[in-house]
Amino acid sequence: MAGALQYLESQRDAQPELADWYNALADLYQRKLWHQLTVKLEQFVALAVVQAGDVLIQLYHNFIMEFETKINLLKLAHFAGVISRQYSEKEAAISYLEGIIEKLRATKELRIEEPILYVKMQIAAFNLEKGSQKECKKLLEEGKSMLDSMTDVDPSVHASYYWISSQYHKSRQEFAEFYKSALLYLAYTSVESLSAPFRLDLAFDLSLSALLGDNIYNFGELLAHPIINILIGTKVEWLYHILQAFNSGNLVRYQELCRIHNAELSAQPAFLQNERKLLEKINILCLMEIIFSRPSEDRTIPLSIIAEQTKLSIEDVEYLLMKALSVHLIEGIIDQVEGTVYVSWVQPRVLGITQIKSLHDRLDGWVQKVRTALSTVEAETPDLVGS
Repeated sequence: MAGALQYLESQRDAQPELADWYNALADLYQRKLWHQLTVKLEQFVALAVVQAGDVLIQLYHNFIMEFETKINLLKLAHFAGVISRQYSEKEAAISYLEGIIEKLRATKELRIEEPILYVKMQIAAFNLEKGSQKECKKLLEEGKSMLDSMTDVDPSVHASYYWISSQYHKSRQEFAEFYKSALLYLAYTSVESLSAPFRLDLAFDLSLSALLGDNIYNFGELLAHPIINILIGTKVEWLYHILQAFNSGNLVRYQELCRIHNAELSAQPAFLQNERKLLEKINILCLMEIIFSRPSEDRTIPLSIIAEQTKLSIEDVEYLLMKALSVHLIEGIIDQVEGTVYVSWVQPRVLGITQIKSLHDRLDGWVQKVRTALSTVEAETPDLVGS
């Protein structure tokens, strides 16, 4: 105990501007108010992160180590994650975190898997950063098994797993997998808690992966998420408008945006490499919009109408329909003799305001038809009461 207090005193003398902080930490430590001390430490660690050097590493070895297993162990894992980032060598950071896992295991406390999993994900992140994808993948697989076996898991543990998972897939250019993991990360994280540059980068990566990801044909969920609005008013606002064009299946708008923002698109290798794939995807979304905009009783669509709106030949329209059928976006039958397609089912979608308004208008029309049919039936039905 004396050593910890001496350390705080020496720091208070060395950094008089932080004297109040060191006094408060010393007071709570002496009174063994572990919860209040943890809260104060959280605030102090957030403040010290911006300081250069190994301030937090020294704080851990000279102070936190004295009582680390007496505080909330998940909070200890959080501290360890921040402190590990102050090591200049990734191997040293991993070694430090592995030591924390050993100490967590040694406590034999209940629910010890939560903090251990959190620390393991920090190790996975360092492995990924130093190019050890295999090690990162192994830890992610272990992490998934641990998550599946746990109940009532703290959101920070979920968030750490899904964030590292998203970064692993990003490093491998696995767009669809990145998209799913990043959205799940956001499900456990408050957007407001993220820094502005971090939010913008994440919004950009999410948008790009939604466009390029295999079998991602629904953009409503992403466009409804507050993180996407961060693109508006930035140099990459064009990506937001491209997402909107894809969501509404507006091929003409997409082609117009490609012309206007040719320079920006050319600076994105992923766009250039997947030009044909993107065109196929917007054509499929255009097809779905054509189907969605028609009344349910009018789902036999001439292929010529689809060809006109997608600017494709009848042969290419047939290929497009087969693709949509194969990925289960629609169900139906293509009649090549009649040159039509009958669509019996369309995959449900998260709708935008314009699409909801269109649905509202169609429901109004349907209600009116039902009323007219009811009036006709009433007028033609004999009065049975008097007979």
